[in-house]
Amino acid sequence: MPIPPTMTELIQDLLRRIEVGEFQPGSQIPSTKQLSDHYDVSPATIHRAVATLREQGVLVGRPGRGVFVAEAAQH
Repeated sequence: MPIPPTMTELIQDLLRRIEVGEFQPGSQIPSTKQLSDHYDVSPATIHRAVATLREQGVLVGRPGRGVFVAEAAQH
């Protein structure tokens, strides 16, 4: 069983997935539950990683709709 990623590894992998086009600009990222299951980390860890990427301008939140990749991802 693989070891769950550290916060830094989690953020780097999300950035990589955006850079390779898995998550396109303007598209919604998977839910907290889906990401939590995928990375085998707690929802709180996903929330912290997403908050960090929102602060960096890579992701944007839309209240009641979800979290999306910024149109011009600035990383």
